[in-house]
Amino acid sequence: MNSLIKNIEFSKALNLKDLISYQEGQVTSRTIAQVPSANITLFSLDKGEGISTHTTSGDAMVQILDGSAEITIGDNVFTVKSGETIIMPSDIPHGLEARERFQMLLTVIKH
Repeated sequence: MNSLIKNIEFSKALNLKDLISYQEGQVTSRTIAQVPSANITLFSLDKGEGISTHTTSGDAMVQILDGSAEITIGDNVFTVKSGETIIMPSDIPHGLEARERFQMLLTVIKH
């Protein structure tokens, strides 16, 4: 049977922060699952890096694993810190910037 989850060990307790490392001046990612209706991806962003404003056809949940991010949703700007979560609704422009380096788990559920 092929698993829908990939790039991660099974049947083992893992710390998600240890599964993706920081790279100077880069945004790095590690896809955990990708199917037509959902994506789960780990991201690591160095200070000053970001993901430009865009819209998606699904609701996106960001869970900050380390550091903090400045996340813009529509006209609102939020600072989201390690241990916190925010939902970026579908079809509303959103983006993020690393004021300090941070790691996140991004889960997108598509309509």
